[in-house]
Amino acid sequence: MGKLKGIIFDVDGTLADTERDGHLAACNEAFERMGFDIRWTWEEFKDLLKIPGNARRMRMALSTRTSLSGAEIDRIVPELFAIKKEIYLKRVAYLPLRPGVANIIREAIERRVRLAIVSVSDEEQIRALLKTQLPESRDYFDPILGKQSGEKNSALYAHCVEKLGFETSEILVIEDSEKGFKAAKEAGLRCAVVYNDYTKGEDFSGAELVVRSLECLDLDLLEKLCLD
Repeated sequence: MGKLKGIIFDVDGTLADTERDGHLAACNEAFERMGFDIRWTWEEFKDLLKIPGNARRMRMALSTRTSLSGAEIDRIVPELFAIKKEIYLKRVAYLPLRPGVANIIREAIERRVRLAIVSVSDEEQIRALLKTQLPESRDYFDPILGKQSGEKNSALYAHCVEKLGFETSEILVIEDSEKGFKAAKEAGLRCAVVYNDYTKGEDFSGAELVVRSLECLDLDLLEKLCLD
């Protein structure tokens, strides 16, 4: 084994392109089921990704595009999000992993490199993605830290490092966005950024690696480029 002892993956946009065909579609269907005339386009939703969490995005939409009172919105948002989550959990089986992800995970398991997840997504949604898209590998992810941990991203990364029990120099984070990358760096971690269509062009200054896809990389090359 080389220097690399642990890999921490982000989920949305990193493990899989979940935003457009997963979260956006589920939000729009939830609005429709609840009788709200709100349908986000992909362009609108990309802008909304700056706001953490779909419950917050839905709250903002209800406050700006309906005449509901604050008390009514407080009552409706949990129900709306629960419907959205139910829809997403059914759609997640149709959301393929990003290219190269499965190979990196397989190599990590073969080399006994620990796998973990840090995300602001709902943990049930994270586990559903692992169950459907990585059925043979899902049990190797430990810890899985998501929204239920109640911490900001940088604190989640620090918490994850503590649970892994390795030095920060022995861990690599794989992220897709500037916000996630900066959270990892704030925790003192090295980061490979695998950007996507909606994070392309963000500021990844200081990242150990910035690529469009993991498809042409293997674990040895990732370790050499990011940890040497």
